[in-house]
Amino acid sequence: MRRLLKGIAVALALGFAMPAFAQSNRVNDTAKDVRDSAKNTADDAQDKMGTDSGTHKAKRHAKKKVRNAQKKTRDTKNDAKDKMDKMDNK
Repeated sequence: MRRLLKGIAVALALGFAMPAFAQSNRVNDTAKDVRDSAKNTADDAQDKMGTDSGTHKAKRHAKKKVRNAQKKTRDTKNDAKDKMDKMDNK
């Protein structure tokens, strides 16, 4: 019985804390966007210098495509969360 009550208490605590975690995820997404933007800028600079070629260049371009896809996914996720928040507030 005691174990069940502890489980219920933990579940309630997590339920109340989840909105705070949701906001921190958006802050983390912004930090990821800034970091990815800096990496993309560095990749663009290397492309303009033309000092590398072959597999290194292909690897950088592949990583850049992945970063851009992840950013698009984060943006879509946050847009969906915003729409759900607006619907909940009505």
